[in-house]
Amino acid sequence: MAAKRPEWIIRGVVVVGDHQLRLLFEDGTVGDVSFEGRTWRGVLAPLQDADYFAKVEIVGGTVHWSQDDLDLAPEPLYDAAKVNGLIRPITEAAA
Repeated sequence: MAAKRPEWIIRGVVVVGDHQLRLLFEDGTVGDVSFEGRTWRGVLAPLQDADYFAKVEIVGGTVHWSQDDLDLAPEPLYDAAKVNGLIRPITEAAA
């Protein structure tokens, strides 16, 4: 039997607004995460630009901006997406 992959691995991303992402996770959870009003500093400062932010892609199971090799940890994005969830996975107990 194959090892179960962590639920927080990101499988898909769509930009749904300025600094807003809709994320699809390994377990089927789909939710929106908004970064509106956030001030990005340091190495993440390029994300302040909405056009740059919109060039997001998935690399290694998380959101990534290849222009500067930036990424964000998927675990807190999963937690935020669950709060703003659009689709929740069917749990084994409910199946």
